[in-house]
Amino acid sequence: MTSSLQAMPRAALNLPRSIPDLLLSAAQQHAGRTAIEENGECTDYRDLPLLALAVTRSLMARGIGKGDRVAIWAPNGRAWIIAALGIHCAGAVMVPINTRMKGIEAADILLRSGARLLFVQPTFLGTDYLALLAPHRPASLEHQVLLGGVSGHDSADMVWDEFLAQGSVISEAAARQRAAGVGADDLSDLLFTSGTTGKPKGVMSAHGQNIRAFSEYVNVIGLEAGDRYLVINPFFHAFGYKAGWLTCLLAGATILPHPVFDAEAVFQRIAAERINVLPGPPTLYLSMLAHPKLAETDLSSLRIAVTGAATIPPILIERMRQELGFSVVTTAYGLTECGGLATICDPADPATTIAGTSGRAIPGTEVSIRDPQNRALAAGMTGEICLRGFHVMKGYFEDPAATAETIDSDGWLHTGDIGELDAAGNLRITDRLKDMFIVGGFNCYPAEIEAGLIEHPAIAQVAVIGVPDERMGEVGCACVVLRHDQQLDEAGLIQWAREHMANYKVPRRVRFYDALPVNASNKVAKNELRASVV
Repeated sequence: MTSSLQAMPRAALNLPRSIPDLLLSAAQQHAGRTAIEENGECTDYRDLPLLALAVTRSLMARGIGKGDRVAIWAPNGRAWIIAALGIHCAGAVMVPINTRMKGIEAADILLRSGARLLFVQPTFLGTDYLALLAPHRPASLEHQVLLGGVSGHDSADMVWDEFLAQGSVISEAAARQRAAGVGADDLSDLLFTSGTTGKPKGVMSAHGQNIRAFSEYVNVIGLEAGDRYLVINPFFHAFGYKAGWLTCLLAGATILPHPVFDAEAVFQRIAAERINVLPGPPTLYLSMLAHPKLAETDLSSLRIAVTGAATIPPILIERMRQELGFSVVTTAYGLTECGGLATICDPADPATTIAGTSGRAIPGTEVSIRDPQNRALAAGMTGEICLRGFHVMKGYFEDPAATAETIDSDGWLHTGDIGELDAAGNLRITDRLKDMFIVGGFNCYPAEIEAGLIEHPAIAQVAVIGVPDERMGEVGCACVVLRHDQQLDEAGLIQWAREHMANYKVPRRVRFYDALPVNASNKVAKNELRASVV
């Protein structure tokens, strides 16, 4: 069975053709409204284009051309958005970097993307990003622009104000001309997604794809001009970037960036700043519902919640409506390779549908459940979830072989997720084909974590599995075989992992084996490992 909701082409929908086009139209349509509010500082929609174009002018002065890659490594904030919009207006390709990454992980993305310039916040949560990156900084990275009032660490570094001053040699008219030359099919971003082969792959998305998909998202969730949207989901992820601040620009809503999730801080912001829109993973809402100050906190401004996971108890949807006061609660499914959005539930659907499914394909796209021979299956049958439509990525950056493995000759994107479609076309996700597990809302891919852990000199073999955890939902467990005459304990490996990989990837448990169980194909039998650990 194929689920398909047909819609008119992007041009017929009269949508902006690019993010620069969107920026300029939003400035006209929503002048007088606050676009970004951060620490009491309000940025009006009418002022956004000049702020973005100032970045564009400086990028042009540094020789950044159309199609060049420019990276951002920073937490959610006003400067992130302005830098991103400046990159888009320059016709360059934005490369967001996960703030949890270590220096060697970030350097790998900078190197493989060929990023020429990096916007970076020097420190965040006690982490010195400049020091992390310095030993691994690729030669191809020509400049670092520091988002903070600190002096540059070397001659290639400059602070934000110094960078903006360099744009004076480029006229505003030249920057506007560059922005006007950006089209719907030009690449807007390169989001690196982890996967089963270990190294993250760069997903190429275009301006028109993003705008069309998230215009549909705006319509479904009922986002309105003037809504106040607290964006907790990180900007380096499609949920915080595309379903976050880009969606706000499409609707004329106010973006309130939030760098770190803390239930009490979020409570205070909802009450004090009259937040209307609060998307996030199920753990966010569970934390709020369990908070001791729930009953005494004014949550009356809340209206829209969007979440997503393979399984959500229907009672959570009901409690979000009744105890948190959301009138719109919906779930969605997507992956980076389809721009972050593939299916979404109608908020009017029953709680059982919203909790138990991820809804139907967004208009203009299709979902098909397919068997190992790539044949479509009937409703109710389980197989691989495949997607087709305008939102499917342009491919993996400089990796045609991986692209051909993922997108077949008929245009179907093979997600690696397992699911089924019901009679109404709602998608139910039943399994993750390739052992991915989710820690606190972050996708964790065992092959990538295993590739990192095997670098430890005491480890001969390692397999990583996801195991249930009461607080996080799932956590990683490393199943380890040590090299002959080597010693290592659980605490030692966890500490080593914390120093070498992003925190969410770090296994929370370690089990040691003389040998790992294997199946008839001599592959590690992870089901047996799960049975032995749980």
